[in-house]
Amino acid sequence: MTVSTRVDLALLGIRGTPPVNRTGGAGPSDDGHLLIDGLNAAIPRNPNSPFIFDGDRVLFDGVDAGVEVATIGRPRFYDLTTDDGVPYEQIAKLHGADVLATTVVQTCIRYAEDQRCRFCSIEESLRSGATVAVKKPEQLADVARAAVELDGITQMVMTTGTSNGKDRGAKHLARCVRAVKAAVPDLPIQVQCEPPADLVTITDLRDAGADAIGIHVESLDDDVRRRWMPGKATVSLDDYRAAWAEAVRVFGRNQVSTYLLVGLGDNPDEMIAGAKELADTGVYPFIVPFRPHAGTLAVDVDHAAGPDPAIVEKISREVAVHLQWIGMTGSEQRAGCAACGACGVLQNVGG
Repeated sequence: MTVSTRVDLALLGIRGTPPVNRTGGAGPSDDGHLLIDGLNAAIPRNPNSPFIFDGDRVLFDGVDAGVEVATIGRPRFYDLTTDDGVPYEQIAKLHGADVLATTVVQTCIRYAEDQRCRFCSIEESLRSGATVAVKKPEQLADVARAAVELDGITQMVMTTGTSNGKDRGAKHLARCVRAVKAAVPDLPIQVQCEPPADLVTITDLRDAGADAIGIHVESLDDDVRRRWMPGKATVSLDDYRAAWAEAVRVFGRNQVSTYLLVGLGDNPDEMIAGAKELADTGVYPFIVPFRPHAGTLAVDVDHAAGPDPAIVEKISREVAVHLQWIGMTGSEQRAGCAACGACGVLQNVGG
């Protein structure tokens, strides 16, 4: 498989529904999860894609696309429910072959239309009944234990909608981490939140047992930030830099990551330069193509399209070369989106 084909799959998606799939939620969504050339791949489900997944192969115009595909089976923990009747699948989801992911609070103070990140649909999965608003620590502990025992989960990701508190939602994340670590002590966990107003909160997350942290900025261009994420843009880039520096101090080099979304309007060369700067400070810059999906303002209001495949490949390749040069790869993260790699192509090009 060429990198260009992998990029095309990331942008154009597939027709067909793999057994493991997701609709709505925080972050890239409306996808099917597969192993492609042995790596996790979260591929958009697109009824208009020229690529067809037939259950065993990926076809292009009826011909095998030359992609080595393995299907990920529906996890067994999805068949379980809590004592009070909540399906485990509504508490946490399988991502890729071995990642358990959850949004511990499925609401966000920034979800009003004039504040919302235009690529996000965090509350849509709640409105559809696919999840619950707040995941209880004891529920997550039970789900994590079952996912490890029944399905061989090897890492976990916990993200959260932003709260009104100075901690931005990190206190509940810490409670959830403690509960899961008590149940499954050896399961690596990444937490994700906005920069907290009090940076000691980052130490609190580490002390709770978190192994890695994602503090996601999406763009390093303030004009892009104000246009695409007006609520989050009120948190300055200086605040992000301070939080990243403290997170690297607390969690260590290459255990901190941030999303950089290609396709929001950033200058590609400036994004590459910014990603290299982040990497040099110990923060892994996870390059991910913007994915238009229903339920977001980007699609429902803006009718936005995805990025140019050539730009996605250029940025991914150049950032990957730098990551190799400084000895930083996503697979070396203990847990998290960069460790999984499914939503981007950095791992396909050596990053």
